[in-house]
Amino acid sequence: MLVSVIVPVRNEAANIRQTLGCLLRQDLDADQFEVIVVDGESVDQTAAIVREMQPLFRNLRLLSNPKRLSSAARNLGVRDARGRMIVIVDGHCAIDDPRYLTHVVEAFEKSGADTLGRPQPLKMDQASPFQEAVSIARGSWLGHNPDSDIYSDRARFVPPDNVAVAYRREVFDKVGLFDEQFDACEDVEFNTRVRHAGLTCYFTPVIRVDYQPRGSLGGLLHQMFRYGIGRSRLGRKHPSSITLPSLVPVLWLLWLPLTFALGFFSPIFAAAFCLSVLIYSLSIFGESLRLSLRHPARLITRTPLVFFAIHIGFGWGFMRDRLTHLGK
Repeated sequence: MLVSVIVPVRNEAANIRQTLGCLLRQDLDADQFEVIVVDGESVDQTAAIVREMQPLFRNLRLLSNPKRLSSAARNLGVRDARGRMIVIVDGHCAIDDPRYLTHVVEAFEKSGADTLGRPQPLKMDQASPFQEAVSIARGSWLGHNPDSDIYSDRARFVPPDNVAVAYRREVFDKVGLFDEQFDACEDVEFNTRVRHAGLTCYFTPVIRVDYQPRGSLGGLLHQMFRYGIGRSRLGRKHPSSITLPSLVPVLWLLWLPLTFALGFFSPIFAAAFCLSVLIYSLSIFGESLRLSLRHPARLITRTPLVFFAIHIGFGWGFMRDRLTHLGK
């Protein structure tokens, strides 16, 4: 078998039928690829939908993930996969290209790479204004780690850390499986080990997938909070993964309350606090204005709040993990 597609899911009833429909109608013969859905004990109709589709697609399989973690789901899928190439696709992705898996196979063959990376822009049909704002803000230099190539559109060899999603089977023999101590950033942690092992990653836009933006402020905060925790754990396991750009939201979140508190005792710190708030406000409103010149003007009222949620959520998640493990 050529390709195994692993789809880790939990409570994805709203999206799973569309995602699987795209994956199962690829132009490869059904005996050349398989789709393995690994369900983390969903409490909605996710598993029922998959079972309903199985009689129609003999290459669709369903596994149970009692640990409910994405890292555990990936490992269950990898262990059970029969393909020479393994691709990870989340349950809330949109893949419109019926030649998607063919492109994966061709990219491996032409590049000779050990892994493949792809762009993962936030995009969906009939997005709400808030989701449009999230999509635009996350694609901005102010809304994601500039060390990542995740929003790039240029084919080339890159470090695998933030973008690798497809792997030759041999990669797992060399590197091992995903670390199940991670509930977020398990992919980045695994890809960091891939890089340390000297394995290569070819980034190609032809295997792009579109992710669904979070639909509410609370959902975005929670997502970024989990990312922050994951990045902190990644830094504790792989200290070299911590870069200054990734620490900016954390440092800012530490700086503001510190200067605010010290401002009651020193006019210098009071001025530093006010200046910091002014610079930050000008940055997010200025970037929102710039983005509104290329996108609907109504988004300018939402993107500043989105930027704020991204920075606060990530920074607080990172600090929460560090405080939890302080002294351990």
